[in-house]
Amino acid sequence: MKYPADAPVTPFKHKALQERIARLGIPLGEIEEHFVRAGGPGGQKVNKTSSGVQLQLSSRELTVKWTHERSRALNRFLALRELVDRIEQLDAPQDSARLAEHARIRKQKARRRRRHAGAGP
Repeated sequence: MKYPADAPVTPFKHKALQERIARLGIPLGEIEEHFVRAGGPGGQKVNKTSSGVQLQLSSRELTVKWTHERSRALNRFLALRELVDRIEQLDAPQDSARLAEHARIRKQKARRRRRHAGAGP
């Protein structure tokens, strides 16, 4: 797979993803890329074109399928970002932004439960 440089996202997001790929040492050449029909909303466009993307990294037995957008280029970028997120969660959970966000939300909900537990009728 080649890096999806044609994706319609900001240069900052391109650079951030490339840095994460380099930091984690993900070999882009080992990622298999397949294009699938997306389905769902979008009408004739998604029913006739294979704009969805499925990425497989066989060395880690990881598979990501991304069909949320109508654009193939954007689906390729977002699928690669999802794959990198999953690898980061497995390899470096202390650096994972997704796990940090989940922990922040969990703490916030616990605070709300404690705050509202004593405010009964």
